[in-house]
Amino acid sequence: MKKIYTFLLFTIAFLNVNAQFTGIQWQKALGGSATDIAKAVQQTTDGGYIVAGYTQSNDGDVTFNHGNSDYWVVKLDATGTIQWQKTYGGSDYEEATSIQQTTDGGYIVAGLSESNDGDVTGHHLGFANSDYWVVKLDASGTLQWEKSLGGDDQERAYSIYQTNDGGYVVAGWAYSFNGDVTGHHGVPGDYWVVKLDSSGIIQWQKSLGGSDNDIASSVSQTTDGGYIVAGGAGSTDGDVTGNHFRDYWVVKLDNVGGLQWEKCYGGSSVDGANSIQQTTDGGYIVGGGSASTDGEVTGNHNSFDYWVVKIDSSGTLQWEKSLGGSYNENCTSIHQTTDGGYIVAGGTPSNDGDVTGFHGTAMTTNDCWIVKLNSSGTIIWEEALGGSGNDGASCIQQTSDGGYIMAGGANSNDGDVTGNHGGGDCWIVKLSQYTGVEENTFDNQVGIYPNPSNGVFTVETNGIVGTTISVIDIVGKVVIIHRTLGSNNVIINMSDVEKGIYIVQMQTEKGNENRKIIIE
Repeated sequence: MKKIYTFLLFTIAFLNVNAQFTGIQWQKALGGSATDIAKAVQQTTDGGYIVAGYTQSNDGDVTFNHGNSDYWVVKLDATGTIQWQKTYGGSDYEEATSIQQTTDGGYIVAGLSESNDGDVTGHHLGFANSDYWVVKLDASGTLQWEKSLGGDDQERAYSIYQTNDGGYVVAGWAYSFNGDVTGHHGVPGDYWVVKLDSSGIIQWQKSLGGSDNDIASSVSQTTDGGYIVAGGAGSTDGDVTGNHFRDYWVVKLDNVGGLQWEKCYGGSSVDGANSIQQTTDGGYIVGGGSASTDGEVTGNHNSFDYWVVKIDSSGTLQWEKSLGGSYNENCTSIHQTTDGGYIVAGGTPSNDGDVTGFHGTAMTTNDCWIVKLNSSGTIIWEEALGGSGNDGASCIQQTSDGGYIMAGGANSNDGDVTGNHGGGDCWIVKLSQYTGVEENTFDNQVGIYPNPSNGVFTVETNGIVGTTISVIDIVGKVVIIHRTLGSNNVIINMSDVEKGIYIVQMQTEKGNENRKIIIE
């Protein structure tokens, strides 16, 4: 029995250490002959996807570019086929960075605009010429309203989120001291958090930071009606305390923008957060990049790593993980998954350390790099996606089928990337659900019925004496171990477990087999 348990523990340990997951269901390169990059993706209520980013093309998949660079919003069906696509902007530069489907079935988009013509109105003209630009679309992509927010210097929005009252909160950074911006702390940028009503009218705005450069990258509403904001802080004064050098800076606001608490995390080098989400335990998961090897940062591989930080509801550090290889990795997106773990995405030029399966030339080109962590930050699997060129992920989310949707940019037209139009395309990749261990069917020694099951099913051993049966969930955790000394069929009762896909793993005298079981 001890040998059997040792075998099972070894199997699970193997599954949880740098397992590769070649689970691409489909991929789409979207764009034209110029540069096109996806910055955000979300699954929509119809099972399809909405993608936002920017385009400099006016051919291929792109129609009616206004000039220079436009917001580009693309609606895909469940298989990645374009249903509609729209460009929004003016004669200068626009870049969409965030999109969310709204409760009315439409979409809210945020980013930046340098135009004051075309679709853009109310731009705050100045020498730097960049505003937050918020665009509300209906379900078919028709523009309902748009708002330019800022002053006479540079403002850039990186994140937008629909709030419980039907309005929106948007965050990024502001350099202005006038216009819509008040309370700015210094000459460089501040976090700038703006609360809008459902029509895009400013309800309140907050400048947060100090006398150095502070940039907010991610915002969302919390379960108490307040807001959580993350980014990077260079300041050591004003609203910022405990900064090591250039740190992750996480700010908790109440429902009217009042500062409840703020925390810096990092070390003596450069650290910056790009993504934050409240977790089911009331705390928060934060992802970004770190070049530090001290302070709160441990395990750095060399230069920049993905740095994942788990904090509790008051901002106390619970655990942190450095992920990467010898060169510069930067996590752009992190989300909690239904199993309590986390899915992380960004880019890597490494082919060592935690990174396997790199496609290009290490250090000189870049792959998308996706990492699945368990609830403690241990790697379940990781996947480098791309080709021989420069490819990177901007956003990843779990989908309703347990898989994942990723959006970013691809300059490759080989490896995992097909159909590139030239110059760099938006790249959308749909990944399947990871089941922890592959199903096999050699010799057909063992059967399972019924499948799908309501939780009670029979494992048919076909007269094989001495079968060890283990049931493994999607993260490689053993749910049940059953040892039969005889040759009879075995009834397994899993009626008290969560619905989903499990692997029934059988060790017999003739070898080992895995079968997939679906619990409905």
